[in-house]
Amino acid sequence: MTITVDSVSLVLGDGDQKVTALESVSLSANAGSLCAVMGPSGAGKSSLLAVCGGLLPPTTGRVTIDGQDLTAMTENQRSRLRRERIGFIFQQSNLVAALTTMDQLLLMTHISGRTPNRENRDRARDLLNEVDLSHRAGHRPHQLSGGERQRVGIARALMSEPVVLLVDEPTSMLDQSRGREVVELLAKQTKQHGVATLMVTHDQANLPWADQVVNMEDGCLTRAAAGGPQS
Repeated sequence: MTITVDSVSLVLGDGDQKVTALESVSLSANAGSLCAVMGPSGAGKSSLLAVCGGLLPPTTGRVTIDGQDLTAMTENQRSRLRRERIGFIFQQSNLVAALTTMDQLLLMTHISGRTPNRENRDRARDLLNEVDLSHRAGHRPHQLSGGERQRVGIARALMSEPVVLLVDEPTSMLDQSRGREVVELLAKQTKQHGVATLMVTHDQANLPWADQVVNMEDGCLTRAAAGGPQS
């Protein structure tokens, strides 16, 4: 298992304002597999991603990534793990407006405290080729379509060679056709790079590419089902 969530609960607020965002949630995803987390708005999906990414500490339970107990770490240790072992893909691509597509990827090298070198540039070129954007390496975000921006986001998330990808509603800003292309690409990259991917989604059309589907409601897992790529 590359990521394991074990009996995680998350209570937010104090006193009369307390809200249980997650309640005894347990799930796991293997390297090379895509787990889709379904559920309506407010079900706790984004809270689950925040806990899995070390952005919010759970009230109880633990999260293990690549054999390391995320919930037992200091904030500095969690920050380092996020930089080195976790990739994030957001609803909106969150690309830096002034940077070219190539530089969006090389930015991850800077964030990790390294100076871009030939090896980093070669990796960035390879990733852009994998997401079919090598011809857009010199373009800035405003010159790209929504689907292209999300593909840059996938390549950028893979730049630091993570073991886990946390993906938040990657198709919510796209039409159905481009959304399907993005999720199909995400599933392909998950297997090719051997990462464990958790994808939050409300869109049933995304499920054929999932290896595992779990459903959330009111902070609880209510159903688990097998997924599977389309033929």
